[in-house]
Amino acid sequence: MMPVGPLMIEHRLIERMIKIMRVNLENISKEGKVDPAFVDTAVDFIRIYADRCHHGKEEDILFRDLAKKKISDEHNRIMNELIEEHKMGRNNVKNLVEAKEKYAHGDNGALKEIVSNIETLVKFYPKHIEKEDKHFFLPCMDYFTDAEKDAMLNEMWEFDRKMIHEKYTKVVEQYEKK
Repeated sequence: MMPVGPLMIEHRLIERMIKIMRVNLENISKEGKVDPAFVDTAVDFIRIYADRCHHGKEEDILFRDLAKKKISDEHNRIMNELIEEHKMGRNNVKNLVEAKEKYAHGDNGALKEIVSNIETLVKFYPKHIEKEDKHFFLPCMDYFTDAEKDAMLNEMWEFDRKMIHEKYTKVVEQYEKK
């Protein structure tokens, strides 16, 4: 399997979650209220799976290794766009969390912010994924030898293996600080 295989598989799961978020967005609009627990679940998914796990592999492994190569101006431009899009997504999720907290503390006006931030995410991810799948991942594999691809793939598997420990170490550390 090429190193982009796991990344593209992860895209399919992210797309499924975005579809669920889109359905919840429609329900929020119909009902005029939001389930804070759903927002927490969506945020956890985006932060841990989409950003830390998926974007982490892109930034910490694929982009790092591409930076060592002489890549085309076009691929360099796209890579920089993807990095900026990742930052925008992180900021959007942070704003969603802040809006959800306000809503959970009785600020019904925060509902509009929640809707806006979820709308941004459900519009952002499909375009972002399409850019990576169709215009970046596969063409960029031509810069690597088979041995380099295998090394990246192994590093991605190791990255995943460590993720669960990283997540739950942080959970314990947060409670220890309280």
